[in-house]
Amino acid sequence: MADVEQNAAVPDGSSTGSDAVNGTAGRFVSSAEGTALAYGSLLLMALLPIFFGALRSVGCSKSKVTDSYLETLQMKECAKTMHVKIFSQEYINLLLSMYFFVLGVLALSHTMSPFMCRVFPANVPNKQYQLLFTQGSGEGKEEIVNYEFDTKDLICLGISSVVGVWYVLKKHWIANNLFGLAFALNGVELLHLNNVSTGCILLGGLFVYDVFWVFGTNVMVTVAKSFEAPIKLVFPQDLLEKGLDASNFAMLGLGDIVIPGIFIALLLRFDVSLKKNTRTYFYTSFLAYIFGLGLTIFVMHTFKHAQPALLYLVPACIGFPVLLHKELFNFFRKEMALDKDNISSVHVCLTGSIH
Repeated sequence: MADVEQNAAVPDGSSTGSDAVNGTAGRFVSSAEGTALAYGSLLLMALLPIFFGALRSVGCSKSKVTDSYLETLQMKECAKTMHVKIFSQEYINLLLSMYFFVLGVLALSHTMSPFMCRVFPANVPNKQYQLLFTQGSGEGKEEIVNYEFDTKDLICLGISSVVGVWYVLKKHWIANNLFGLAFALNGVELLHLNNVSTGCILLGGLFVYDVFWVFGTNVMVTVAKSFEAPIKLVFPQDLLEKGLDASNFAMLGLGDIVIPGIFIALLLRFDVSLKKNTRTYFYTSFLAYIFGLGLTIFVMHTFKHAQPALLYLVPACIGFPVLLHKELFNFFRKEMALDKDNISSVHVCLTGSIH
C-alpha cells in the first residue's frame, strides 16, 4: 500500500517521475501553512469515504469476503509488483490509464447515483432501459448480461465520463482524487467482512504485509510515486504558492482507507444489529482511525520517511473498541471459540499469500 509521504510528485507535466524518486535539488520547499493544509485535506478526504461508505454498507445487500477472494487480492498485489519489474513504466502507465478510466467512470457513476436521485427534477421523465445479452437460442438460451438502468444513471455516467477523459488527458490531481474517493467509498460500501474475528485477522495480516513492503523494500514507495493511476489520494503542499498547478504532493494510499474502512463499517453494522439507539463501536473506531492517521502523519513529518500507515491504524482501530467496550471484547472471544476453523483457513490464506 502507498502511504502518507512528503514531497511525492504526481505527473502533471510540471515534474518527472525521476525527479520524484531521486529528490532532485531544485525542488520547491513548501511553507508550514501549505504542508498543514495538505495533511489536513488528506485526513478529511480519508474520512469521507469511510463515513459515508459505512453508512451505505448498512443498506446494501451483503456480500461475503471469502478466503479465495482474499487470496485473489494478495495475488493481484504480487502480480502488480512483478509487472513493475518486468515491463517498462511507460507501457504500464498507458495500460493503467485505460484500465482505471473504465473502472473510475463506473465507480464514480455509482457513487453519484444516490445524490442524483435527490436532485433529479421531478418534471423530467425518468425512462427505464435494459441491457440484455444472451447466448444460444430456444430452450438453450443462456442469459449473460441483464442490466437495468434509467435516465438518472445515464446522466451520472455522462458526468463520470467527462471526469474520466479529463483524467486520461491531463492526469490532474483533482481528477485523480475524484476517482480515488469513488474507489474508496465503493470499497468500504461493497466489501463486507463476515465477523469481527475475521476482520481482526485480515487487518493483522495486512499489518505485517504493509510494514514489510515499506520498511523492508522500496517497492511500495516507488510504485506509489512512479505510476500514474488513482491508487492514492494526493494534495499539493505548495497549493498556496502555485495554485492548481502545484506539483509537490503529499499522498495517502487507498489501501490505508479501504482496509480499516471495511472493519469500521463492520462495527457499524454490529451496532445496528444490537438494535440500540447508539453507535458506540462505530464512533469509537472512527475516532481511532483519526488518531491513527494523525499519528502516521506526525511520525512521517518528524522523521521525513514514508510510513506504513497500517502500522498505526490497525492497533488503533482494533484496540480502541476492544479496550473501551467490554461487550465487543466478549463478542470477539465468543467468535474466536465458535469459528476456529474459519479463522485458521483465513490465517493460512493470508500468511501463504504474504510469504
